[in-house]
Amino acid sequence: MRGELAFLPQRAPMLRALELAREAEQAGEVPVGAVVVREGAVLGEGRNRRESAQSALAHAEIEAIHQACQALGTWRLAGCQLYVTLEPCPMCAGAAVNARIQRIIYGADDPAAGCCGTAADVISLPGTHQAELYRGYMEEECRTLLSRFFQSLRAAKTENPTPSTLPPKSSPA
Repeated sequence: MRGELAFLPQRAPMLRALELAREAEQAGEVPVGAVVVREGAVLGEGRNRRESAQSALAHAEIEAIHQACQALGTWRLAGCQLYVTLEPCPMCAGAAVNARIQRIIYGADDPAAGCCGTAADVISLPGTHQAELYRGYMEEECRTLLSRFFQSLRAAKTENPTPSTLPPKSSPA
């Protein structure tokens, strides 16, 4: 590359993804936001809606990819970038590969389910489209939002335990 950077992520799409993640948080959803852009134009955006939609498919990336496909009138999103606040899960990484997303830019790693190289690597499977990856973009902001959400969730469960979080009762002998 001779001292040149092949790609510099744009701040505006990740700021919008963070905005969408905050909207998800306000709605009681895991705070993840996603934006699909091509040549600086936003083609699709989404936020997590799994709880409100009661659908395992209602992830931010799926919503953003779907909107971008609708905007372009094709399932092929060549030349597009996916900005997302959290490393995509297996389903979302697979959708990005299948949509031929050129580049995935994400903020925080997901050690439990991240499939862009952290827990698994869906985007580098042989014989499939190979999306470029830019990890850790605006990581602190993304990680802080997620950490705060899960800390408040744990605190709420401690204050108001549900039957599933209570220790099992011992049976009388």
